[in-house]
Parts: sequence; C-alpha cells; structure tokens
Amino acid sequence: MYQEIAKLILYGDLKEDTILYQMGEIFRKFEEKTVSRAGLTREIYTQIKHLLNLSTEYGFDKNLWHNYLTYFLITNENSFSITSEKVGANDGSVNYFALNDFKALKALFDYDFSTIEKELQIDCFSHISNYKAIVKKELMYNKNVSEKVQALSEKLETAEDEMEFFRMVTDFYKEYGVGMFGLNKAFRIQDRNDGEVTFLPINNMEKVMLDDLVGYEIQKKKLVENTEAFVQGRKANNALLFGDSGTGKSTSIKAIVNAYYDQGLRMIEIYKHQFKDLSNVIAQIKNRNYRFIIYMDDLSFEEFEIEYKFLKAVIEGGVETKPDNILIYATSNRRHLIKENWSDRNDVEQADGMHRSDTMEEKLSLVHRFGCTINYSKPTQKEYFHIVTELARKNGITMSEELLCGEANKWELSHGGISGRTAQQFVNFLSGMQK
Repeated sequence: MYQEIAKLILYGDLKEDTILYQMGEIFRKFEEKTVSRAGLTREIYTQIKHLLNLSTEYGFDKNLWHNYLTYFLITNENSFSITSEKVGANDGSVNYFALNDFKALKALFDYDFSTIEKELQIDCFSHISNYKAIVKKELMYNKNVSEKVQALSEKLETAEDEMEFFRMVTDFYKEYGVGMFGLNKAFRIQDRNDGEVTFLPINNMEKVMLDDLVGYEIQKKKLVENTEAFVQGRKANNALLFGDSGTGKSTSIKAIVNAYYDQGLRMIEIYKHQFKDLSNVIAQIKNRNYRFIIYMDDLSFEEFEIEYKFLKAVIEGGVETKPDNILIYATSNRRHLIKENWSDRNDVEQADGMHRSDTMEEKLSLVHRFGCTINYSKPTQKEYFHIVTELARKNGITMSEELLCGEANKWELSHGGISGRTAQQFVNFLSGMQK
C-alpha cells in the first residue's frame, strides 16, 4: 500500500495526521517488519477508530474504505482538481500526472487486506468493507456530503481502469466542484490568528424553495432575474431586500441558493463585526469557478458604528475592482440601513427639493451601492389569510377556510401582528395540535 501512496504526485501532499498517510506508514512497517504484531495491531485500531469517527460525521455506509478514499478525492484541492471544478478536465500535460495518481488510487481502492488480517489475526478491515451504519437523523450528520460521497464511491467501484476512474472523478468535479466549496451550499467565516479567515460549512441549510414562500411574486421574480443573470455570467447588481420583519426576506435568499446550487452558486454568511475581513474573504474566493453571494442578514447600523465604511469600500469605491463572481445580498428592516436623526437635516436646502446635507449623503451612500432594491412590505389582512390557507393546505390541515381565518385573526392579535412569519407560526401550532 505505501508504494502506491508514494507514487501520488498531485494528490500526494498528505498531512501526517491523515488516515491515508498513517495507513501507508502502517503497511510500510508491516512489510519491513520493524514493529511488533501487537504494535501494528494497536496502530491499525487507532486508524480504524478515526475512520469510524469520520464515517459517523458524514453518515458513510457499506464500504467505509471506499467512502474514505472518495471523500479524499473530492475534498483534495490541488492544481488539477481546482482547474477541473465546474468545467471538467481539459487537454493538457497535467492529465499525464493525474492519470498516474488515479492509477495509484484505483490500486488503493482495490487493495486486498486479507494478507495483513491473516498475519495479525484481525478482521477489522473485513468489517469496514461491509459496514452497516446506524440510521441517524439528518441533523446529526452532513447529509449533503454523505449522499455525494456514497454515490461516487459506488460508481468508482465499477471502474475498470484508471481512465474510467479519471472520467468519473472529473465528471464529479464538473458537476459539483471540489473541496468544501464543491460539497456545501453555504458557509460562515472564522477569524484566524494569522489574519486569514477560515470557511466553516453550514452543514444542514434549510431546504426552503421559492414556491414555499406564499405571495410576494413580484419581489421573487426580481430576485430570480438578478440571480440568473449572475450565475449565467451576465451583469448583475448587489441586492438589498428591505421592509417589515417576518415578510420572507431571508427565506428568499436561502431559497435562491437552494435553487441555483447545481449551477455553481454558493453563499457566505458574514456578520457586521466581520466586515473588516471582507477583503480577505474576497481574495480567497475570487479565482474559484463558482458564483458567490456574500450574505448579510438584518443589516443596519447605529450612528456610532463605522463598520459600514468597510462595506462601502468593498462594494464600490476601493482601488481593486470587485470580482465578477461575487455579489452582496443583504436584508434589512431599514430602507436606508444607517440610523438617521433630524439633526442630520439641519443643512438641507429646500429651494430645489434636493438634500444637500453632507451627513445625510454619507449615510445614504451605502444603500445607493445596491443596484437591486426590493421592498418586502407587511401583507394586507386578505394577503395574510391567503398565506395562512396556502400553508395550511401544504401541511395537510383540513380545517374549513372560515374557521381557519378566524383562528388566524385571533393568533396574530397576540403574536406580533400580521406577517408571513406569524402565519407560519400559526400553522406550526395547528400542525403540532394534530394527533
């Protein structure tokens, strides 16, 4: 086994704490007989434990060794895999080295563990090759990654040679991409001590679609048109969804990401205190073959907060042009994002009807950088009843419309007023009361 691992070139930059590296070391010691049988058995069990931990995290099943190697292939970001993401394999000399690696990886895929099992009188490799996982709830593991790994793993088991292995992997790169950006829809960021940022996948993003948001057809159409232009490589604008709370602004953006994920759309959620890291975030994603929405939820600023200046510089106004594969989508309950006071208007001249206050211009300049602004206003009572009846129908609630609307009216009076969120909470309550 270690001879095959040593042949890896593009995929060969292994960290010492990885399972594959340690397995290579174990089999080197086994062949060179430099460690006792008890010592080797202990080292093997340690790596089996790590493999089981990884399998639990991602819900792997059946052949865990194949699942692990597949996971390694689709998360390894190297010069070949990154250039193949979302476009597939291209002709070039790098393919020679890639085929060399895939030949070695196929040998690892087909490796016969019976010799070491017989020598050490163990059977752990046989068990992980035919593993039956305990069924877990979706929120307990990364289902999105799990399904992709297991589907590709089963395909690779049928590959007859390295050429077919090569085609299957590069087809996956073309369809989904590589690494965490290929496998996940959405991310948060975490500061590092060295000034860089780390991307943290959001494992179980809400599976909402635009059809799940009842009403707001004009708003959804405007958002879809802007997003489709973006994912198709045409000019698009940064978008600001503003208006009353509970009207579906955040839900619309999550639904957009779900709808266009298979076309290479990804989302990075960033909070106000992280705006200072925006330049680092953009630097790490600008050369990837994906379209990124940098998402800012409930965006607003008080007078004393200056983080909006970082945002202004990134959106428009800095020396470096914002990359074509990045847009900013924000939601806010405020139309103008930054709190205004009457004192800001002291030097407004009314002669020509224009605001000339420097203070107000400074505060309004941020919202002017969003070329797509969409208003999500509070629904009328008629619209509220329509939302309630549609949600009730989707949830299998058979109450008459008259009774349903009467109860919905009582609910909103004591639960924050009319909104889409109130309607959803009311329907959730009714669903919970059903036996």
